[in-house]
Amino acid sequence: MNQTAKSPASGTENGTDAPLLLRDDKDGIVTLTLNRPDKFNSLSLALLETLQQTLEDIADDQSARVVVIAANGRAFSAGHDLKEIDADPSLEPMKHLMATCAKMMQTIVTIPQPVIAKVQGVATAAGCQLVAQCDLAITADSVRFGTSGVNLGLFCSTPMIAVTRNLPRKQAMELLMTGDLIDAPTALSWGLVNKVVPLKELDAAVDEMATKIASKSRAAISIGKELFYAQINEGLEAAYELGAEAITCNLQKEDARNGIKAFLNKQPMPEWQDK
Repeated sequence: MNQTAKSPASGTENGTDAPLLLRDDKDGIVTLTLNRPDKFNSLSLALLETLQQTLEDIADDQSARVVVIAANGRAFSAGHDLKEIDADPSLEPMKHLMATCAKMMQTIVTIPQPVIAKVQGVATAAGCQLVAQCDLAITADSVRFGTSGVNLGLFCSTPMIAVTRNLPRKQAMELLMTGDLIDAPTALSWGLVNKVVPLKELDAAVDEMATKIASKSRAAISIGKELFYAQINEGLEAAYELGAEAITCNLQKEDARNGIKAFLNKQPMPEWQDK
């Protein structure tokens, strides 16, 4: 680790050389920055495809321990690009767009690295979905969140998938049915985000969480994340079977054995081998 690399991810805006997504690698923390600030970082098909490919690349990158999804500009993301949708809302293009979005959201869950949403600006519709789909989320205290599609006659059906897996039922229904925006403290109390901080402290708060997670055994974190999502919708008996299998597998790892020995011998934790 202890290295920094900055680069644009593949994909550019039509007619420009501006990258849709920026990638910054530093000490095992990969920051992906949505880079359509003039479009409120709306999730165009090209941006979704770029995110998909970049997340797939990160999944296989042994040096990547944590992923942060951030954004440039005033908005984190205003959701799908409505101008793009309006240009051709026919069946096949919309099927392709929504399938691409669904695949990318699921990839956030299936990659071995924890993904943190770093929310500096408003997150609505599929932008709120993106926050909800990330494993963790830290937001500036000025941010507002919403699933506002219903105000346009377009119910946020796909954002609902992620939102209802984070919020209690009554709060999720209120968000989805009213289209109202909620402030950051409400998002925290409802379970949409982990932490609310002043905007000037957002960088430090995300860095602190990402660095803490990056300091853990990559193998243990990967096993834990996979199990978290596998067991959460299972019944109690099946969940315990999955948990027992996962921890047994974890105990076969060199990191776990070395960590246990260090603890028992009252020694500092070893340097993780991720094996």
